[in-house]
Amino acid sequence: MLVTPIIVIPARIGSTRLPGKALAAIAGKPMIAHVLERGLEAGIGPVAVATDSPEIAAAVETAGGRAVMTFETHACGLDRIGEALRAVDPGRRHDVVVDLQGDQPFLPQGALQAAVELLQDPAVDMATLATEAAVGEEDDPDTPKLVGSEISPRRLRALYFTRARAPWGEGVFYHHIGVYAFRRPAFERFVALPPSALEKRERLEQLRALEAGMRIDAALLDRAGPSVDTETDLEAARRTAPGKQDRR
Repeated sequence: MLVTPIIVIPARIGSTRLPGKALAAIAGKPMIAHVLERGLEAGIGPVAVATDSPEIAAAVETAGGRAVMTFETHACGLDRIGEALRAVDPGRRHDVVVDLQGDQPFLPQGALQAAVELLQDPAVDMATLATEAAVGEEDDPDTPKLVGSEISPRRLRALYFTRARAPWGEGVFYHHIGVYAFRRPAFERFVALPPSALEKRERLEQLRALEAGMRIDAALLDRAGPSVDTETDLEAARRTAPGKQDRR
């Protein structure tokens, strides 16, 4: 039985589309402090922030969190987590690794638990989250889409992830949310693999797992707070911040 998750938040200073976004102020504190709160309030295990920036590390420590310094050269956030995990859990006490991406300041309550619960199915290597895309998001390359098959109510098996409009035709589009929960052996397998062809083409790290034959299931949420990848997203997050207390 899975009983010992650990949450690691990757946060680099040189984000491609919004450099320094982890330190961007939202409701009077840096975004990374909001994300740290989302991890701590989940109450499923210890939380650490993996970063390449002394400034981000200082902001985390000011907020009462633990920061782990990592190299600047990692290809993706999951690779950064792999380095941090060797420092925070060298004895491998934690059998589930949760990647809470640093652009999720308003993740709904219960979301992390929903992802971890999918790993009770022994066939699932990796779990994530999705919600129905808002109008217009299906054509927005900054909104990753999950293409999947419904295998039970509120649960999908992921078949592909893309920045393009997919699948074709009429129907629901799913907005992928940047949270992953791995079984520890699956995580260690992932970070040992080189970046895959589709991962590099789409700039979506989870495709590395699919290309390697790993199974990813997704829990469907009723809604999700805004993620922050661009200046427009940041402005939307700042407008959302006054109502952030209601994230049910």
